[in-house]
Amino acid sequence: YLSFILLQSVLISHNRSTLTPDWLTMAVVVQISLLTCLGFTYTKLGQKLPGIIFLAATWSVTLIEQLWATLNGFALLGLFAWTLVFLTLAAIVPVLWQLHLVAQLGTLTYYTFATAVLGLRPHGQGLDVAHALYLFWFCAICDLGVYRYEQLQRAEFEAKRRLQLEQQKSERLLLNILPEQIAHQLKDQEQPSIAEHYSEVSVLFADIVGFTALSARMSPADVVQLLNQLFSVFDQLVDRYGLEKIKTIGDAYMVVGGLPTPRADHAEAVADMALAMQSSLSQVDKICGYHLSLRIGMHSGPVIAGVIGRRKFMYDLWGDTVNTASRMESYGVPDRIQVTEAVYRRLRYGYDFQERGEIEIKGKGSMKTYFLLGKRQSESVQPKY
Repeated sequence: YLSFILLQSVLISHNRSTLTPDWLTMAVVVQISLLTCLGFTYTKLGQKLPGIIFLAATWSVTLIEQLWATLNGFALLGLFAWTLVFLTLAAIVPVLWQLHLVAQLGTLTYYTFATAVLGLRPHGQGLDVAHALYLFWFCAICDLGVYRYEQLQRAEFEAKRRLQLEQQKSERLLLNILPEQIAHQLKDQEQPSIAEHYSEVSVLFADIVGFTALSARMSPADVVQLLNQLFSVFDQLVDRYGLEKIKTIGDAYMVVGGLPTPRADHAEAVADMALAMQSSLSQVDKICGYHLSLRIGMHSGPVIAGVIGRRKFMYDLWGDTVNTASRMESYGVPDRIQVTEAVYRRLRYGYDFQERGEIEIKGKGSMKTYFLLGKRQSESVQPKY
């Protein structure tokens, strides 16, 4: 539109245009109106009322010209300007076909009002049957194009939304089997190879005493339900104390504190969970109707952690610390938390222990172990190691 104004300005200045200077004034008003609409799109009010801005921009071209013609005593059928603005807006703003239809009808309504009600004669060509058909199909094609594009946009939005929901579901599943930090590393690496050494962590193993004999008297569904209820309670404790569940093996439950994000109080957190696991058994007993007993073992030391497998991969721990924690559980006593001397030395100022003495551990020889009894109400200051 601005380029057309510049062209006519040159032609008028050389007396080579059929348009008059007052038309040029009207055209400048149209351009100012368009620029004003453009400016409003960057304001908060314009962003709240985009439909109003859209109609104002359309009618700036189609109605201001007709108002100018009305003041000059004739009706103006601006097919060139009208179709250009209808096509431009259909290409630039291909949404809400109803809004495009309102803009078109508003233009035609005023022209009909000027000719039928005000009785103004058209200047130049009038709206005959051929022009009416041309204008009808031109507007219909623009509206249909906007409608089809809008449908494609909606379909694309729905597809992206479903894809996002599936990605969130996959993310939740991945976080159920891997720590969040490790899951992000796996997604960022094309060929995942994750292995880390941690100098200080605490590992806990828990096992249901006599579960093999108990499960022999139960139906498969009852066995799964029992383990699910028990391990769900343990999972809540893992979240409460900020630990990482590594895996379950049958009726055994393995937890670690101090990785993948190292923490200085890993032993305290694991010890608190061990005590909470014992306390939670009564809750599970009431639900399941069985009297359960746990053996719990715990040890602190260095481990290697990493992801193994290419299809059903898993995050696991290796090292003597893991083996020792497992031995503390398997050589433990029902309803007791057996810990190594390393754990005792870390926690002896804040927790109560009972010395068990020297016991023979397979693959380890004679080891001095302790039973963790509970946490003291008023803790002394614990030395740093």
